[in-house]
Amino acid sequence: MNQSRTPVTLPVPDAEGIYTFPDDLVRAHEEWTDHLVERHRAHDDHVIELMTPYNGHPYFIELRHPAGRPVLVIEPHHDDFALSASGTFLAHPRPLTVATVFTRSTSVHPALEDTFTTETAVSHLREREGAAALAPLPAERVLLGHKDAEPPYRPYSQDRLSRITDELHEVIAAHPDAELLAPAAVTRHPDHLLVHRAAVRLGCRWFWEDLAFWPTYALAGCDQHLFRARTTPTLTTELVDITDVILDKTTVLRMHGSQMHPARKMYRPIRHAWTAATGLPAGTGIYAERFYRMESP
Repeated sequence: MNQSRTPVTLPVPDAEGIYTFPDDLVRAHEEWTDHLVERHRAHDDHVIELMTPYNGHPYFIELRHPAGRPVLVIEPHHDDFALSASGTFLAHPRPLTVATVFTRSTSVHPALEDTFTTETAVSHLREREGAAALAPLPAERVLLGHKDAEPPYRPYSQDRLSRITDELHEVIAAHPDAELLAPAAVTRHPDHLLVHRAAVRLGCRWFWEDLAFWPTYALAGCDQHLFRARTTPTLTTELVDITDVILDKTTVLRMHGSQMHPARKMYRPIRHAWTAATGLPAGTGIYAERFYRMESP
């Protein structure tokens, strides 16, 4: 898919857009969705329909056709890969397996807490959201079934790290040809820190910049300082231009409505992609995702 072939003008959160970007993004995404609806009605087999699990709202997106070396993604929670790295795989599809570690949860947006009141209800909703978000890539899924951390947050235990590392080792053994991808743990969330440490132990050398968990968001100055203190000079940075798929990434994020509600608030990771793109060569893309590579020992 080449976004530049569509009549949609991508919004830019600069100048006047610094005030209007959330609504500008909603309008651009609606225009792009209308374009895909017309293709779907014309029986374009490349366009599929997605339904948001929490309210059944329909969206449309092009089905990707993966090629190349398989990738095994290790994510803490159902939305982490979608938030941080889905644009790269919408732009450059590869065969994907996504292993989600913490699949039991009571975490939903406060506006939805009266509707989804139990761990079972929330966990089932988030599992369906994860499946919907990954459908266009498409990806196989492995669910490890652990309970996520709850505030007030405390460091993870070494016993839990060892147990999850052993479980992930079995998953990796079942995918011997796959390249590993995991969170860089820029954020201080204990689940992200644990998954990162487990992935490093298992040989992962490719990591995404975490864009989840807003209360200790990855861009906070203190988080950035602690991240650099942990990783410098072991990681090198790389950017992937996702300009052509930024509105499709917005569709993928819409599937995780239990976490990002209302839809207008999903501008935050998209705005960060614009910020990250300032590191691209001049005259290239305006939206990007940031990754890190670790040198092999």
